[in-house]
Amino acid sequence: MVSSDRVRLVVLFGGRSAEHEVSCTSAAHVLRAADVERYEIVPVGITRDGTWVVADEAVAALEDGQDALPPQLEATGTTVDPFQVVSPAGDMPVVVLPLLHGTHGEDGTVQGLFEVAGVPYVGSGVLASALAMDKAKAKEVLGARGLPQVPHVVLRDTELEGAAEAVAAAGLTYPVFTKPANLGSSVGVSKVRGPDELAGALALAAQYDEWLLVEQGVEAREIEVGVLGNGRPRTSVPGEIVSSHEFYDYDDKYVDGTCQLLVPAPLDEKVAEEARALAVEAFLALRCEGMARVDFFYEEGGRGLLVNEVNTIPGFTPVSMYPRVWEASGLTYGELIDELVDLAIERHQRRSRFSTKR
Repeated sequence: MVSSDRVRLVVLFGGRSAEHEVSCTSAAHVLRAADVERYEIVPVGITRDGTWVVADEAVAALEDGQDALPPQLEATGTTVDPFQVVSPAGDMPVVVLPLLHGTHGEDGTVQGLFEVAGVPYVGSGVLASALAMDKAKAKEVLGARGLPQVPHVVLRDTELEGAAEAVAAAGLTYPVFTKPANLGSSVGVSKVRGPDELAGALALAAQYDEWLLVEQGVEAREIEVGVLGNGRPRTSVPGEIVSSHEFYDYDDKYVDGTCQLLVPAPLDEKVAEEARALAVEAFLALRCEGMARVDFFYEEGGRGLLVNEVNTIPGFTPVSMYPRVWEASGLTYGELIDELVDLAIERHQRRSRFSTKR
């Protein structure tokens, strides 16, 4: 532990994103698990229109005890200035725990605000957040490092008329998957069984982003590994997702609750170790820090492990893989929060040593 001093922990949730509700659910469970002896918890919501508010209902519930918190927070309350929220409160250090999924939260934008404000925050910095959020650019970087991936093609929303030709030229065969390059939680993702379905699927993805990704469909198991640390990260045991739908979509993740999470994943020990090693490689290649969940496709008897994506702010809901794999690795939910806060403080102290003078 970096420090035993009490910390003001600003839990930031909601946001201008299609993943707003997921963030609100993650925040509720973090508030319920955080150590109130160590932290003065300040729940701050960002509304769908981008207004920052102190979540008054959550503050009132905390006063009655953590068990009084609802299963999902509401980003409503007293309007506050973002810089005021993250400013130090007297002698008490401040750490921000952003639980903002998707655009305007996981893509480097809010991390830039924290950097300007000079406040420690959990998770990756501006560059890694932006890279990991942009699946197209992340694939470029990971490909340059030689990490195995699913064949894919990147399109812009101005290039959709030639999409079928671009998919064919890239050697992709149906089915393929289309998705916005800068979004998560499977929002805007479609399985495309033939060229006649491609235009509609890309139109859906283009509702969320101007950059679109078309990926080769694969028959594979879905494996996820948690990564935790800064310069010398460590990994959790792998977990496996067994979807109840045709693919692991938003409803399967957060609505139906019918998918299975197998923790630890029933993998050969050699494959599990390879997944953990590849997860660290991907984490470091994108310059991630603090935390990430690295997702893989595993083709048994085929190409083996293929890196799918790196999620720098994984979900913290009861059905989320990240806290589950760390619990199976010996780290409770509360201990995970403590370590993430410590990592944020360590990085801030380390980077504060750099000179700003000529």
